[in-house]
Amino acid sequence: MKETNFLNCVPVLRVSDARSSGAFYCDGLGFTQDWEHQFEVGLPLFISVSCGATTLFLTEHPETEVGTLVYIYVEDVDALGKRVTAKGVPIDLEPVDQPWGLREMYLRIWMATNCGLGNACS
Repeated sequence: MKETNFLNCVPVLRVSDARSSGAFYCDGLGFTQDWEHQFEVGLPLFISVSCGATTLFLTEHPETEVGTLVYIYVEDVDALGKRVTAKGVPIDLEPVDQPWGLREMYLRIWMATNCGLGNACS
């Protein structure tokens, strides 16, 4: 039997307003909106955003609860911290070296989603 080769994992984040959440990721964190889908006006909206190799799906569909934690590895968490601060994005935890070997910061981002960002400690 042939082994399955997993290629990628895309978190699906339940949000109460996909358009505003997508704008936050794009304007605040530098993501790009890839596409959006809505069966018809008035039905839930589904948006894909990406930055580099990271893709997130933002959905208003009721399959999951609003609010979660997503963790994204970045090249330089300090540089990102400076960039998002300049854009007015609130940081819950400034970049700090953690005992588990990562340098991390945490944001409370749009619609009750928490976001951890980090890179390996130098």
